[in-house]
Amino acid sequence: MNLLTIFNQFPDQEACLEHLEEVRFGDEPFCPHCGSLKVARKAENHRQGRWNCHDCHNSFNVLSGTIMQKTKVPLQKWFLAIGLVVNAKKSLSSCQLARDLDLNQKTAWYMQQRIRAEMASKQDDFLQGIVEADETYVGGKPRKANKRDDDTPAPRGRGTKKVAVMGAVERGGNVFAKVADGLSGHAMMQFFNKHVDTKGSLVITDEFKAYNGLGEGGYERAVINHAVQYVDGLTHTNTIEGFWGLLKRAWYGQHHHYKRAFMPLYIAESCWKYNKRRHPNAFGAFIHGCFA
Repeated sequence: MNLLTIFNQFPDQEACLEHLEEVRFGDEPFCPHCGSLKVARKAENHRQGRWNCHDCHNSFNVLSGTIMQKTKVPLQKWFLAIGLVVNAKKSLSSCQLARDLDLNQKTAWYMQQRIRAEMASKQDDFLQGIVEADETYVGGKPRKANKRDDDTPAPRGRGTKKVAVMGAVERGGNVFAKVADGLSGHAMMQFFNKHVDTKGSLVITDEFKAYNGLGEGGYERAVINHAVQYVDGLTHTNTIEGFWGLLKRAWYGQHHHYKRAFMPLYIAESCWKYNKRRHPNAFGAFIHGCFA
């Protein structure tokens, strides 16, 4: 759903609340605090969409327990922010979002982090079939393309101080990635046991020795030796490499830097967008996942 459609379909606070109530409550409103169906609308002129629960005696609205709870930002701006974020293939800076929606930068960044946190909460896919696995390193600055200040080569790969990120993608399907707890064989096995099905899956990796334990762990494995070739028939890791390209373009082109503590949220954003790449209405999918 594009921004013009969102703006026209949800022109004011009342329209936004009505849509969210339809998604979350349907024809049967309930209390998000206790789950009771004994609820009734609360008559308040200055606050729209309030409800009373006759069992726990709490007051609530459709935003209770969601990323928009107690927000002071108009819901139309929330809807537009979600539309901008989910449609930005290589992410969106908080400064740009602030300019687009007439917000201050801190408010825009806070909204984005709440949106990313919701995306992260939906990353529970179990991969199977042909699964490509790889690790990458996020951070630092792009390598110099021409002259260097000295003759020392720039550290690359496992020789850098960048943050290691581990990922796996089901060929033609979903991806999962996370900040690596380590690049040991034990850490690799923990990652695969949690996110990749052992039955009926072929895991394709490069020649990194940390993957050698996959065979003993019950995984069928194929190896592509990048020192010799990058593609050998169906044996390659080009799909996961393409995902790393999107993740790094977001770093270099939009954010330029983010702290390691927040990196899981930025990675989750890239994963969510990749997994919804064929969805005809990513905005609607996010709203439904957040409120349904």
